[in-house]
Amino acid sequence: MQPPNRWCPHATVATVVVDQDRYLMVQEIDRVSGAVVYNQPAGHLEPGESLTEAARREVLEETAWCVELIGYLGVARWVGADGITYLRHSFLATPSYEVSNQTLDDGIIAAHWLTRDEIIALSSQLRSSLVMSVIELHRQGNVAPLSLVLDS
Repeated sequence: MQPPNRWCPHATVATVVVDQDRYLMVQEIDRVSGAVVYNQPAGHLEPGESLTEAARREVLEETAWCVELIGYLGVARWVGADGITYLRHSFLATPSYEVSNQTLDDGIIAAHWLTRDEIIALSSQLRSSLVMSVIELHRQGNVAPLSLVLDS
């Protein structure tokens, strides 16, 4: 049991889904500002769920794509505009197949396959600097094996 008044960051996952030179991005409405932003498929870890299960679930719910996780891009601490601290676990994946009848999560406008240059052109609309940071980690080959993610 957690002591009262103990601070805890929010655990989230994000997945860089790559297909040749394109990345699967989510166009969504930011719940705090109401602005339209772009992000990797991402969301909160749910009770009883492993990090890898959360990553696959969020991609499906936000893009209608099933993916194969192939690597781990690390963890980052990020403080949102709302003052909440997040620990964002980023994964690397390849697309397996699209689910044609999948309804996307509330707040999701659309999923787009974009090149790195197209994402850079949207830099003022990225949810955070972490979006490009994890893409660059992938491009530089800084990918750890999934075996480093211990989900018990």
